[in-house]
Amino acid sequence: MRKIILLLITIMVINSFITVNTSAESESSTPDLVSEAAIVLELNSGQVLYEKNAQKKMYPASLTKIATAIYAIKRGNLNDVVTVSSNARNVDGTRVYLEEGEQVTLSKLIHGLLINSGNDAGVAIAEHLSGSVEQFAKDLNVFLKKAVNLKNTNFVNPHGLFDENHVTTAEDLAKITQYAMKNETFRSIFGAKEYEWDGEAWDTTLLTHHKILKGEFPFDGVTGGKTGYVYESGFTLATTAENEELSLVVITLNSATEEKSYTDTLKLLDYSFENFQTSYIEEGTTFTVDKEKFINPGKLITTAAINDQIHQKINEDGTLNLINQDGMIVASYQLEKLNIGEINDSYQIKDLANSEVKLMSIDGKIIILIIVLLASVGIVYQLNRKYGV
Repeated sequence: MRKIILLLITIMVINSFITVNTSAESESSTPDLVSEAAIVLELNSGQVLYEKNAQKKMYPASLTKIATAIYAIKRGNLNDVVTVSSNARNVDGTRVYLEEGEQVTLSKLIHGLLINSGNDAGVAIAEHLSGSVEQFAKDLNVFLKKAVNLKNTNFVNPHGLFDENHVTTAEDLAKITQYAMKNETFRSIFGAKEYEWDGEAWDTTLLTHHKILKGEFPFDGVTGGKTGYVYESGFTLATTAENEELSLVVITLNSATEEKSYTDTLKLLDYSFENFQTSYIEEGTTFTVDKEKFINPGKLITTAAINDQIHQKINEDGTLNLINQDGMIVASYQLEKLNIGEINDSYQIKDLANSEVKLMSIDGKIIILIIVLLASVGIVYQLNRKYGV
């Protein structure tokens, strides 16, 4: 009887071990996507969690409007009154049905641009800020290069209607969205599900076109989104989402169908939330290398796989590398040299090993299982002593 009980407990423990391993392997498998290009960027750390053809130049369609919106917010006055031109009135594609001569605030135009994807709102914004669509495109490209450090983007209009020279990449679009999401006004409009539109020709409630944001594809934590489509670009999609651990930007480009763009996005959200977490090294943490002291002047944010074992390596020049168990550099930061006389009560002296940077690995789970197994043997021993089984 004792042997049977021991055998049953052992089987249970081994079964739980197999479950843990299977789960880890399942979670670590990367999604198989239909979209031609895609990327997942962690908004706070800036680290890429997934990419597919992320540097390939492609047509963004209406994801262009993310750039137009943040540029208008940063460069314009939201209370400015814009007079709509015939050029804006007659633009092709999705509209908010502006009338020539209609006067609309810049803020309202940005809402119409992002929520209803109004191409006419985009042209009205461009002409108001730069005088013409052509000059606006030049101004926008300069802004994006300087503010967002883009290298593979060239926009020729504010809305994304097809032009063979109107190109960007999944990576650049993720960076634009990351930059834009740091702005409270943009964040509010980008995450709006509806907006009351009172225009000369159109009175309605604008509803976001993004089906995850408005709940047609249920997913907890989605904070914003923008859709896009022209024939040459296929279906394009930008999505932001967050939980306690991560804030994500997901871009998918050139999906063959609208449904596939959402399916791919949901796969990437699931994959990222299940497999990654963010850790922090607080501002003022000091590090010692060959009697030289270094300090991080700001909070360091790192995103890594949940099962990664992260350790530090600090070079003589004060470069802090965070390296996982496979020897890959997960993140790299430049620390500041600290003279001994500069150490005072304003700095929090810490050891990195005691910070939140270390993440639990599968090895830790194995150790727990071994402890459980040993405990089960102890239980059998006690049963034997008490009942003679």
